[in-house]
Amino acid sequence: MNQIRGWGLIALVSLAVMIPFSAPYWTMDPSRSRVPIESAAVQYPALIGHIAFAFIALLAGLFQGMERLRLRKPRIHRTVGLIYAGSVGISGLLSLVVIFYIENFAKAVSFLALSLIWLYTTWKGYRLAMCKRWGEHRKWMARSFGMTLVAVSGRALVPVLLFVYVLLHGFSLPGGREQMVQEVLNVNIWAGLTINFLLVEWVFLGQTRGAAR
Repeated sequence: MNQIRGWGLIALVSLAVMIPFSAPYWTMDPSRSRVPIESAAVQYPALIGHIAFAFIALLAGLFQGMERLRLRKPRIHRTVGLIYAGSVGISGLLSLVVIFYIENFAKAVSFLALSLIWLYTTWKGYRLAMCKRWGEHRKWMARSFGMTLVAVSGRALVPVLLFVYVLLHGFSLPGGREQMVQEVLNVNIWAGLTINFLLVEWVFLGQTRGAAR
């Protein structure tokens, strides 16, 4: 029951964050993009594809976390797992295209690091499943899904990072509100990536210690 509630909470927060964020892109109108569009022929389609397949990966990953589905419906679990891995692969590769249009270097590097880690952890989990090393497979797919959830945590942390920014500058807001928001958006992906990585490792390290007793 606790596991169901935990996954339910993750699903609720994820959808609450991602639906409003992705809504402007459903119109297929480049003028409503949340980021500047320099190329409607290359950048915008790549961005739309990246967001769409990342959303599919998010939904598939939420289903994959349900242990009851994995144990009782292994065929469905495998099918959804293939959808998840395929969606991550497509979204991750499209993000490498989008990165070339990010002007801010710090933000571009954060997206590059996230994309490469996301692709690698998913590929590693898939390869371990093909080798039938299920225990290791589950750990690596958990790491992969942790990277998928950076899209959620990175945005959910923005209010917290804004508050930290204000505290660190003694409420003087140097550079004004626009610079404050911009600087926060330059580090929110790093913050989400770090927190998600630590949470996943802490959970599995705790399970490993518990199993060893």
